[in-house]
Amino acid sequence: MFKLLLVSSNKASLSGLASALAEHSDVDLSWAESGERALKIASDTTIDLVITDERLGDMTGLEFAGRLVSVNPRINCASVSQLSPENFHDASEGLGLMAQLPVRPGKEDAGKLIQCLSNLKENTHASL
Repeated sequence: MFKLLLVSSNKASLSGLASALAEHSDVDLSWAESGERALKIASDTTIDLVITDERLGDMTGLEFAGRLVSVNPRINCASVSQLSPENFHDASEGLGLMAQLPVRPGKEDAGKLIQCLSNLKENTHASL
């Protein structure tokens, strides 16, 4: 079971992704409406992946990722961003982001995220 936390002040912007993720029986989804709330949840709960919108109301997704590293560096994070892949890489370097998502991510993006998490889990278990 993968525990995922979606962070957005506007649930509609991640609703397509949330619907696609909910189709996977091994996914437990929860929501936070702000970066601060998500950081609180991340400090108290085991989470496999946090997915942030580009803007969270109280901070950007990249600012959140930077703060998440100090709360729990083991939590994977993906963020919606309109930046070019090169600019996103430069802006997010060192933040431990596993993926850049397009504006209004959907079913294909959900599949890629779940596959990536599955691969990470397999690799972690293989090395133990």
